[in-house]
Amino acid sequence: MPEQSLAVPPHMRLFKVEDAMTLLSLGRNTIFELIRTGRLRSVKEGRSRLIPGSAIAEYIQLLEREAGLTPTADTSSPTPKLPTT
Repeated sequence: MPEQSLAVPPHMRLFKVEDAMTLLSLGRNTIFELIRTGRLRSVKEGRSRLIPGSAIAEYIQLLEREAGLTPTADTSSPTPKLPTT
């Protein structure tokens, strides 16, 4: 029976720290600092530290929210107030 490749969606994959470093363009120390502070979730399997794909997506969304790039629930654009004289 030929081996079949199992297509796993990225949010269901577990990434090695080195893979997360590449995906996020961050260094090893930064990745572990994010894990330590709780900004990036991870799991341990044996001696390996793995980062769920969903955690990487959540971290990117967190960065976008902090940068003000994610629209809020109120999508109406505020009307600028003109100074009164």
